Amino acid sequence: MHDPRFNKMAQVIVHYSVEVKPGQNVYVWGQAPAAPLMLEIYREILKAGGHAFLRADLPGAQEIFFAHAQDAQLDFVSPVDRISVEEGQFDAYIRIGAETNTRRLSSADPAKVQRHQAALRPILEKRLRRSAAGDYNWCVTQFPTEAYAMDADMSLAEYTEFLFSACLVNDPDPVARWREVGANQQRYIDFLRDKRILRLRGSDVDLTLRVAGRTWINSQGKRNFPDGEIFTSPHEDSVNGWVRFAYPAIYQGREVSGVQLWFQDGRVVKATAEKNQDFLLSVLDTDPGARIVGEFAIGTNYGITRFSRNILFDEKIGGTFHLAVGAGYPDTGAVNTSAVHWDMIASARDAEISADGEVFYRNGQFLI
Repeated sequence: MHDPRFNKMAQVIVHYSVEVKPGQNVYVWGQAPAAPLMLEIYREILKAGGHAFLRADLPGAQEIFFAHAQDAQLDFVSPVDRISVEEGQFDAYIRIGAETNTRRLSSADPAKVQRHQAALRPILEKRLRRSAAGDYNWCVTQFPTEAYAMDADMSLAEYTEFLFSACLVNDPDPVARWREVGANQQRYIDFLRDKRILRLRGSDVDLTLRVAGRTWINSQGKRNFPDGEIFTSPHEDSVNGWVRFAYPAIYQGREVSGVQLWFQDGRVVKATAEKNQDFLLSVLDTDPGARIVGEFAIGTNYGITRFSRNILFDEKIGGTFHLAVGAGYPDTGAVNTSAVHWDMIASARDAEISADGEVFYRNGQFLI
């Protein structure tokens, strides 16, 4: 697929999101159908004076792996993956999703998938620690495919426009627009900076969580592309109450719908789902940290107006909030670790959020 906007998208990712500097090593990991975007990113990294390592996954490889891998192979971590997060090796990481079959792991043994995820946990933790320390930039983005379009009930042409629009690539100056997004979101973060307790109440939620001393992150087209959210990690023992997620929760290619979670002192003590409940429970039992909330976020991108069954877009929808069970982000102050980081999205159109008793968000809109 040739479209000059892929070059524009690559320019923003390389020069704004990841900010590649001369001499830096950049690990570019994509799925093979993303080659048009990967090549444009490669071009821009070279123009920035950086060095790129390109890795392209082949469609079907993961299905073969989980069908035939034995325990030793499930526990194996590639030396290349280890090197990719080591100090003095790579300075940045760009990941490009380009699924040709978003349900490719639907028949894979969940126990094998969770075991391999657990083996990769040190890679995730090291990437997050280095990112929090400020010496490792990363960005996750996407290339449009028929599979994504079908999940979103769109044609490929519609989905491609959906992607470019959400990324603000159609704007004459996307970087200026993302900086404007960041300035708007900073007002919310300034309000929340010294707040201690959040309370969420509505038809689908009754939760309290403690955020005192935690850092709020302004997501403005840096780590995710597209972007548009503010998030933090609540204290690991602080979440209490109940939430029902209006949108399907999708993880590892499996769709779990009608999810409800009950929390006590930070942990999920009860979980139900209308569809694929066994899978939900298996993920929550991956490791001790998988039942703890690693992230609380409010979506701010009101330009993303429809659910697409893709978390990169859906968690940013204006008028929603989401929780992620599992690993927290160290740069927020989180200490929970897990092989899991599963974002689940809830509607805030019939809810209000207060901070230390002051309502600042009601029915999908900020009141600040």
